[in-house]
Amino acid sequence: MQLDSVRILDLSRLLPGPYATQLLADAGADVVKVEDTDAGDYARHMPPTTDRGVGALFDGVNRGKRSIALDLKSEDGRTAFYRLVEDADVVFEGFRPGVAARLEIDYETLVEYNEELVYCSLSGYGQTGPDAERAGHDLNYVGVAGLLDMTREDESMAPQLPGYQIGDLGGGLFAAFSIVGGLLSRELGNGGEYIDVAMTDVVASFSQTVAHEALTGDDPRPGETPLTGEQPWYDVYETADGRYVTLAALEPKFWTAFCEEVDREELVDAHGSEDPAELAAVREELEALFASRSRDAWLADLSEETMVGPVCTPAEALEHPQLEARGLIERPADAPPRIGFPARGSNVPEVHDESIPDQGEHTDELLASVGYDDAERAALRDADVIR
Repeated sequence: MQLDSVRILDLSRLLPGPYATQLLADAGADVVKVEDTDAGDYARHMPPTTDRGVGALFDGVNRGKRSIALDLKSEDGRTAFYRLVEDADVVFEGFRPGVAARLEIDYETLVEYNEELVYCSLSGYGQTGPDAERAGHDLNYVGVAGLLDMTREDESMAPQLPGYQIGDLGGGLFAAFSIVGGLLSRELGNGGEYIDVAMTDVVASFSQTVAHEALTGDDPRPGETPLTGEQPWYDVYETADGRYVTLAALEPKFWTAFCEEVDREELVDAHGSEDPAELAAVREELEALFASRSRDAWLADLSEETMVGPVCTPAEALEHPQLEARGLIERPADAPPRIGFPARGSNVPEVHDESIPDQGEHTDELLASVGYDDAERAALRDADVIR
């Protein structure tokens, strides 16, 4: 998974696109942030901020990248960008549909400068369809895709906002996957290509466990499917200290192991029951059982075979010994801690560039690499085309 020779021109901002290219940068790619000459990536200025006065979100998803600040609304700025495209492998953009074409940096334009280009567009609803140009954020996408409706105990409750941005992060992850797929396809002799990723589509693709019913006449309801609370052996329970544990004993052997360890062997045969009264009785028994002890007391005594785990806060999760053992949390000596690349392998880079680019920090370096001399760069800067 060494992408050292791959150069990506990243026109995206905020979270979805930068998360995608952060994954690629952690895999070794040379990611160049192409920012405007005004505010740049909005995430630079969003609270909470780090000790450097920069948005913590920006720092989290822009490590090891380079930044060039160009005015792409100007002819000179576009010309400079076209010269960068000639030596690039990937162009990645997260504008609303139509914006790239208006700026004359769309795939049809850029392929004239680099016919082997892999070009990926990431947007909320995709480049086609009646909602293509609709503005949106993560909450809108998960609402349309059906996830929000299922994120509640039952229909009597209001949908709950997901704790993490599933559409943004899922869309970014799928965009990174698609870019790597496009690069592989090119290496196999199929040339460059255009890729259209919609965050709403990605979230909808996560609905596999309920899709069959939804597509064949039934409408799955929250709390009424095996993985959304219908079954008491797959649910969340409050403990004596007001914390929570998860129980996910879907398979009979794990349910049996749990029942035996908590001295409730009489519940073993209930597994698989479809009788609402019996299911309610088992759930009531489990609620009372878990409420009798603290979360950590349960975790200390139950074995690995019971399918019981903690509901962690974000801080607890990122300090969890399992994540620490996997090396997911990186703690460089000269930079704040960060969440690293979430895969391990025999050829995955273990050392990452922790530098955070200032807006336009690498403008001169990058333009010099495509032939702009000192005088030309000075003229562009005087005309506010670069920063």
